[in-house]
Amino acid sequence: MFFKPDTWSRLATYAVSLAAGAALWQFAASQTRPSILSSFTATVARIYEYALSGVLWNALSSSLLVYFTGLAAAIVFGIGVGLLLARLRLLRIGLESYIMVLYATPMVALIPFIMSMMGFGFAPKALVVFLFALFPILYNTIEGARSVKPELLEVAQSFRSGEWDIWRDVLIPYTLPYAMTGVRQGIGRGLVGLVAGEFFLSGTGIGLLIMQSERDFDVPGLYGSILIVTILGVLLMGIGRMLENHFAAWRGLNR
Repeated sequence: MFFKPDTWSRLATYAVSLAAGAALWQFAASQTRPSILSSFTATVARIYEYALSGVLWNALSSSLLVYFTGLAAAIVFGIGVGLLLARLRLLRIGLESYIMVLYATPMVALIPFIMSMMGFGFAPKALVVFLFALFPILYNTIEGARSVKPELLEVAQSFRSGEWDIWRDVLIPYTLPYAMTGVRQGIGRGLVGLVAGEFFLSGTGIGLLIMQSERDFDVPGLYGSILIVTILGVLLMGIGRMLENHFAAWRGLNR
């Protein structure tokens, strides 16, 4: 048996829930004008047309390249700088207020500024994804590194561990589960940044599909494009949850 009994019951529950949601969507569309709400079957049919014509794969490849570029940069920068700020107390105190202000700032408000500085190409859209995803990763990494027990550092220092040894053997293993929580949050925020960047900077990828459907009054295409973004978000968040659960075991070992 590939799955445990509780896994099968969970999958069955998910399947029944999704089927009920699709049926409710279909019924609601039958009671509403097609110009307002597309039916579930018409929406899925339009996604199938996009897939057959290659439009879907071109849009996904364009959007995912921007997305993963910005997300990868946010992960590397956020975890690296978060660990550094946790170790350098004065630097953290000096920058902490700026980090909190930027974390609380709606990143959409910065898109016009980015557009005026960098234009409409690939780089500004990747920067938008980077900014959306960065601060959850950075904040959780800082909090995780600050929560390292002083006893662990004292033991490492008593064994004459150097700075790099402390980072490798104590700081990084202890902080990684917290950082993965930030990565999971950054995955979702980065996807929001991707769609916002494609809306405001230049129409490409999934954002272009949504704008074209809206312009042409193509209601099934509009709902289909939104459903594609939703499915993509669920898959990415699922990957993020798997990573977080994998590294959460380290948290238990470090307690």
